[in-house]
Amino acid sequence: MAEPDLSGKVAIVTGGGRGMGRVMALALARAGALGVTVTSAESGDEIRAVARQINDATGRDCGLAVAADVADPEDCARAVAETVDRFGALHILVNNAGKGMRNIRQGNDPFWKNDISGWLRLVDTNVNGPFLMARAAAPPMVAAGQGRIINISKSGQSMIGPRNSPYGPSKAALDAMTLIWAQDLSGTGVTVNALVPGGLTDTTFSRPSAVPHAREAGRPVYPPEAMAVPAVWLASGDSAAYSGCRFNAANWDGSLPAHEAAEAAREVPIFAQPQRQSPISGAWAAPGGGPAKA
Repeated sequence: MAEPDLSGKVAIVTGGGRGMGRVMALALARAGALGVTVTSAESGDEIRAVARQINDATGRDCGLAVAADVADPEDCARAVAETVDRFGALHILVNNAGKGMRNIRQGNDPFWKNDISGWLRLVDTNVNGPFLMARAAAPPMVAAGQGRIINISKSGQSMIGPRNSPYGPSKAALDAMTLIWAQDLSGTGVTVNALVPGGLTDTTFSRPSAVPHAREAGRPVYPPEAMAVPAVWLASGDSAAYSGCRFNAANWDGSLPAHEAAEAAREVPIFAQPQRQSPISGAWAAPGGGPAKA
């Protein structure tokens, strides 16, 4: 089957120096993207290495590393400006940068024992960060009449798990913003969707003990590479009929045609359908019934 073609498209992947961000950045480049910018607030060496890997993998000078903190509005604006200056446009934003619970505690403490400064940093990165990046990225996308914003979220049940605040609620906020932005951007050619790995991933994001403990307990652990194909599809023109939707990479069946795989991976949003009329009402349609048209 034909692979999605991102020729001529320009992307930014936040938190692109490692784990899922690195995997998705490389996948977008291999799918033909004209340019892929990877950002990070702290790991400059890592994003520069990923930019080189992008160039090596494609044989083109299409990787760009930008040191930027998504919690800083000026950094976000600069990341977009440098991308547009280098590649001439911006069509794709993958909001992947995030902080987990290990940033605010080492053990398994309840919320009232969380470190306050860590709590604020996590919320700043996970909630304010996607907003600030999308705020900077939306104008050039709207002006071009096309764009894809992909918000990396998490499983709905784990959002409300015990001793998982504020990480879980920060991702619930991102799912809510996905639905709101999809409505705000309806009719512009810019879509907004959420992509989740489906569970714990084998990356350095979680506490060091999380992955071995999950495997010992027989719980699934997903490789970050599982995000590659769904991310490329969501970034492509093939996903134009979907906005405000939520996709689970763990349920993506690569043996199916892409539109069937997408429907199999699509989940109903974790928020109930609004009573008022919505331009993305199809996002709440039961998966399997065809594209959830905006």
